[in-house]
Amino acid sequence: MKIRALLFICCTTILVSAVEAKIKEDEGAPKQIVHIEKMDKRVSELMADRVNIRKNMELKELATLSEIEMEEKENLMFPADELYGSNWENRWVDPFRGAAKVNFPDSFAIDCSSFVYPIAIDSMARITSKYGPRRRRMHKGIDLKVLKGDTIRAAFNGKVRIKAFERRGYGYYVVLRHPNGLETIYGHLSKILVEENQIVRAGETIGLGGNTGRSTGSHLHFETRFLGIAINPIYMFDFPKQDIVADTYTFRKTKGVRSAGSHDTQVADGTIRYHKVKSGDTLSRIAKVRGVSVSTLCKLNRIKPTTTLRIGQVLRCS
Repeated sequence: MKIRALLFICCTTILVSAVEAKIKEDEGAPKQIVHIEKMDKRVSELMADRVNIRKNMELKELATLSEIEMEEKENLMFPADELYGSNWENRWVDPFRGAAKVNFPDSFAIDCSSFVYPIAIDSMARITSKYGPRRRRMHKGIDLKVLKGDTIRAAFNGKVRIKAFERRGYGYYVVLRHPNGLETIYGHLSKILVEENQIVRAGETIGLGGNTGRSTGSHLHFETRFLGIAINPIYMFDFPKQDIVADTYTFRKTKGVRSAGSHDTQVADGTIRYHKVKSGDTLSRIAKVRGVSVSTLCKLNRIKPTTTLRIGQVLRCS
């Protein structure tokens, strides 16, 4: 009996201890659960904050890119609008033909840095006829040797003002107006590959070389004009080297400006640097050579990191 009583007391003691332990565990559980819930909530809040920060940064970046793209699009939709205003003439090469008066600026700096040679590099591109008087008339451009069917490219970003045919003159020809204030003319084409009011990019194919109109052999007649005034292209472009003479050409108003424009070139000083894209160049490689970041190059040239670079393209580096 004594042994049974002792066993009963021991079992009871153990049971009571277990019950007390369980009670204490149950009493502490809610506190532990609350603590875990608070930790989970804080982690969720931190993750949400991180997502919001990243989202805000992406939205800000997208907004910036969108603004740049909108500005670029506007410049191409209304090229050099501050100079030409609403004058968008699709009939005459000189947009101010018949105008009583044209308001020329005293001087105007024309950015030539993004120039792309209008003929494919592998063409037999050489000057066959220079700018100047020719048999009692003025030859207002230069002639570049091409073969029929050679690719003719836009010299700058711009918009097609004229696509036409002139039997006793330009033959099939295209006139582009550019945001830098210039207009370029491409004559004697065998085929035109753009439409009026179409936006084109520098280096984009606009036609094929030919021998149409008043022409004695296949060539490209290339003109550069500013507010209707023909300017000798060699003042701006080094055709043998297929490059620019300087980053900026300054047009200066003189007496008799309707028949001739004075010229003055400016080379960028040490604060502005440019890089002409060569075979094998990438944005990261150019950035490394020029000591700038890829993002800086993109911002200065209004391009994206994924933009495909063209050989001959000129990028601003500072």
